[in-house]
Amino acid sequence: MATSHHQHHQQTFVGGNGGGGDAPPPQQQQKEFETRRALLVNDIGESLEQVLTHINALNRSLEGIIEIGNEFSSVEALWSQFETVMGRGDEDESTNQQNRTDRDDETIDESST
Repeated sequence: MATSHHQHHQQTFVGGNGGGGDAPPPQQQQKEFETRRALLVNDIGESLEQVLTHINALNRSLEGIIEIGNEFSSVEALWSQFETVMGRGDEDESTNQQNRTDRDDETIDESST
């Protein structure tokens, strides 16, 4: 819709004075200018409305994405807790293994003396 208006304005503008040497009277030029300006302002307004509509659609999409992300925060917290507990289990196991090795070394030292 806006494109056809824009093309019409270009055609009107290009063929404005008819190519002859006689210029239209200043009052007619002023009227043509104001008519074209009003049409261009109208086209700009329509384009801005379309931009606003698309920005609103984008905003709704982003809000939906954020909402979905927020729904996973509890799942993420649970997995983090699980990872922390499992990590501690590995650390405890390696600490226990080191303690056993130290005790075995002490036992060997005592038996050899």
